[in-house]
Amino acid sequence: MTTETSPGQSHKYTNRLIDATSPYLVQHAHNPVDWYPWGEEALAKARAEDKPILLSVGYAACHWCHVMERESFEDEATARIMNEHFVSVKVDREERPDIDNIYMTAVQAMTGGGGWPMTVFLTPEGVPFYGGTYFPPEPRQRMPSFSQVLLGIADAYANRRDELLRAGTELLEHMRQASASRLADGQLSPELLDDAYATLHGQFDQTYGGFGRAPKFPQPTTLEFLLRYARRTGAQLAWEMLHTTLRAMAEGGMYDQLGGGFHRYSVDEQWLVPHFEKMLYDNALLARVYTEMFQATGEPFYRRIAEATLDYIARELRHPDGGFYSTQDADSLVPELGHKEEGAFFVWTPDELREVLGADALLFGQVFGVTARGNFEGKNILHVQRRPADVARVTGMPPERVEALIARASGKLLEARARRPRPDLDDKVLTAWNGMALRAFALAARAFGRDDYRTIAEQNGEFVLRALRDANGQLLRAWKDGSAGHVPGFLEDHALLADGLLALYEATFEPRWLGECRALAETMLARFWDDSIAGFYDTAADHEALVVRPRDTGDNATPAGNSAAADVLLRLAIIFDQPLYRQRAETILANLAPFLARYPTGFGRYLAAAEFALSTPHEIALVGEPAAPDTAALCQVIFGAFRPNTVVLLARPAEPAPAVASPLLADRAQVGGRATAYVCQNYACRLPVTDPAALAAQLDA
Repeated sequence: MTTETSPGQSHKYTNRLIDATSPYLVQHAHNPVDWYPWGEEALAKARAEDKPILLSVGYAACHWCHVMERESFEDEATARIMNEHFVSVKVDREERPDIDNIYMTAVQAMTGGGGWPMTVFLTPEGVPFYGGTYFPPEPRQRMPSFSQVLLGIADAYANRRDELLRAGTELLEHMRQASASRLADGQLSPELLDDAYATLHGQFDQTYGGFGRAPKFPQPTTLEFLLRYARRTGAQLAWEMLHTTLRAMAEGGMYDQLGGGFHRYSVDEQWLVPHFEKMLYDNALLARVYTEMFQATGEPFYRRIAEATLDYIARELRHPDGGFYSTQDADSLVPELGHKEEGAFFVWTPDELREVLGADALLFGQVFGVTARGNFEGKNILHVQRRPADVARVTGMPPERVEALIARASGKLLEARARRPRPDLDDKVLTAWNGMALRAFALAARAFGRDDYRTIAEQNGEFVLRALRDANGQLLRAWKDGSAGHVPGFLEDHALLADGLLALYEATFEPRWLGECRALAETMLARFWDDSIAGFYDTAADHEALVVRPRDTGDNATPAGNSAAADVLLRLAIIFDQPLYRQRAETILANLAPFLARYPTGFGRYLAAAEFALSTPHEIALVGEPAAPDTAALCQVIFGAFRPNTVVLLARPAEPAPAVASPLLADRAQVGGRATAYVCQNYACRLPVTDPAALAAQLDA
């Protein structure tokens, strides 16, 4: 770490994080703490100086991470303690989910809870022996101050090291056994899915939607399963759960009523007050759910929310070359106060509305619940208090006039908001998160007939495959400012990118995307699968050696690598007639079967994959030119409705042999020179059809 004293220098300190690719790490580059990034340099220093490691893990959009930095890491007295007694290492959990997974598991075992910022104390060999989350600068609510924790740990390490090492070694051994254990064999069955649905129904909030109590998270993978279950069974209660939840989320303050897109989660049960950060993965997954809900119901409301969410991603989270950024921060500068506050960019007072909207402010405020008292620290989070149709009925105004006024007013407010200091942007590009966004844009391109979404998806696929691979063609985790760094891709990067590329193939019928998808699947099987656990590890066999080889089985805010891999392997098994793909996927699902029914909100993508595995999917072979109107008419039948248990391939009629080497395309020809569809199940096909109505009849039979 250097101390800057030259005239004109704006920072007194600069540490090693100044060269990091992670914006979160760079945010800490001018702390007086002698930070190291995770790596051999830090570990070697800890060994050489016989000091414990202070590992601090967070991410750029984490509000309490910023608070702890401001209170402790920018405080020179605290930094002196850290620098004297510890080797301090800062990690971005989004860039290094492997490290985050290992040490979050340890903190949860030690404390019964977890979260970010995460603070863990390790031996120079990486063995965790004490940990927690946020520590305040002064003792508060039975919490010790951070300085007290630091001095207590330093004393214990100096004087009671054997005790610490014994406890840490025992915990580590338990973690290693859990990671390397083979789960009990289970069995997939429709009854298991019924049990999962029953559990969800018992956890459902019938008043406000969602599952459980505050704080409420959107849980898109749970909704993904519920939608598939509702379609298969026709369960009216399942449909009601979906409608209630999806409407409540989109009409609440968790959804950005002006700019589109969803905030991270709601601190209350009504979806009103959010944590204001916006994550790429939340918006990608939710855009997909709303798109599928539109396909299933035809209700314009769901299309509007899906498109507004995707438009937000394209407008504010997209690199000019096609990659998608990670997060938009919760905090932004309040000029009159001279510091940042959470949510400041998004909230309004009645006076601000009147200044921008004039006479329209009254009606707009009635729709979006604006009051003089406010609902968030004296200001207003916009939410749908009264639907436009209700306002029209009360005021006597035609509904279309109310809607036009709201649209006009929203546009003015969005322009006014754009002049405010913007929240910070974490502009690193993560492979896994881009895979989720890729699938969302590709799906919406087909569902809505949006060529612009298709172009965005194609540019994203090109970008990731070009910018996030090393010289040997191996996938990498993160990219920023022209550099993909050195962190190799994890299981979730391979699986979720493969998932997105498969959707991109269906949106374009360009064989290259399917070929890249299959190559990723082969890499997963070769480098991440382990027969001893009958599943995938999160890291490849040749990954950096850590104290535990991480293996995350449950779906969290994003799908687990194992669940995403199972999902895509099931579909590739049909496309390429590869029994091994199906065997691997079914093994993963069967081994987790007991957990799927008992804890469905932790296994949403697994349950959606199980719906596919237990179905008899439609295998559709199209013969036609992708851009031809007759092909487009058949595609509208396939993609205009919600058909989750379907795989679709296309052969061009002029090709001497199909570009995709699939038995589904073997010996297929057009009928009467028109685009033709062959609908098959278990490779047994019905008569070919060229008429869209006939195709719909076969698929809906």
